[in-house]
Amino acid sequence: MITADQLKDVLDRTDALKRYLNIDSKLIQVEEEQLRTQAPGFWDDPKTAQAQMKKVKDLQAWIDGYKEVRGFVDELVLAMDFFKEELVTEEDIDNNYERALQAVESLELKNMLREEADEMDCVLKINSGAGGTESQDWAQMLMRMYMRWGEDNKYKVTVADLQEGDEAGIKQVTLEVEGPFAYGYLKGENGVHRLVRVSPYNAQGKRMTSFASVFVTPLVDDTIEVAINPALMSWDTFRSGGAGGQNVNKVESGVRLRYQFKDPYTGVEEEILIENTETRDQPKNKERALQHLRSILYDKELQHRMAEQNKIEAGKKKIEWGSQIRSYVFDDRRVKDHRTGFQTSDVNGVMDGHIDGFIKSYLMSSAGADEQSMV
Repeated sequence: MITADQLKDVLDRTDALKRYLNIDSKLIQVEEEQLRTQAPGFWDDPKTAQAQMKKVKDLQAWIDGYKEVRGFVDELVLAMDFFKEELVTEEDIDNNYERALQAVESLELKNMLREEADEMDCVLKINSGAGGTESQDWAQMLMRMYMRWGEDNKYKVTVADLQEGDEAGIKQVTLEVEGPFAYGYLKGENGVHRLVRVSPYNAQGKRMTSFASVFVTPLVDDTIEVAINPALMSWDTFRSGGAGGQNVNKVESGVRLRYQFKDPYTGVEEEILIENTETRDQPKNKERALQHLRSILYDKELQHRMAEQNKIEAGKKKIEWGSQIRSYVFDDRRVKDHRTGFQTSDVNGVMDGHIDGFIKSYLMSSAGADEQSMV
């Protein structure tokens, strides 16, 4: 049975969410924005119209999210009254409390995703590290983990490009994750993921350490302006590999895009290489490759802004892109995030995609106590 303090905490946090999210202001704003969609000739400019419809949808999503939380909390308060009259059990009260608390925490977490890119879809790329078959198997395990996470959260996950391992596993894979705030939730997965286990590929049964890197970028759409210099691009085509399909290994539908990028802030030059074998239609693959390029260039600008912000706000936790972020130690039944200290013994659950605890702890740590009360 919950305590009076637990009930007060849920009520206080719900009232705080109403203030932080400016719900009263959003109710007025969404009516004004909806009126604009009813103007004559609204769809004469489809791009502008779609942007306006998205604005309305985003505002309504915050309002609906708060209404859902308030509904669960009101049910909890009502259940407490019924309990006094012996109409419900302690178990009923506890179930109502868990449902209300989960809804509050979910909306609080979403409230931390306030950057422009957070609400976008994302591209998630996994590369196996040195170590041959063991690392390639680890990369495939991570791919499965993220695909299961996407499935559990009702995101659409598409394999845009995959290079299979020599004997087992994969050398690398590019996934597109589509759904609300996909980038915001997954951006903290950037970095090196370390596996420690007794390898099934080692004849002596030795404990081995493997690495795989994860790189997440927002998947930009036509509403985001990104400058691409065509003179710096070159294309190759190749025959898609893999089993099955009538034109596999017969038609050069796979595309490889090379872009000679020079960082405008540091002057460092690098070649960006993107491959796409998502469909059997070469023009569509080229279009997706270009979208990935725009996403990478957009992400580089985001990283620059983040670095500048970290210099100014030295007290905030810096995000180390590309550093080792998490260890998965199978024998000890432990998965630990080195940035936040969050850990769990549910190794099987994590590998089945239950990584919300890591996502939440990262977002809370990155936001900082001073930001958690802002919209």
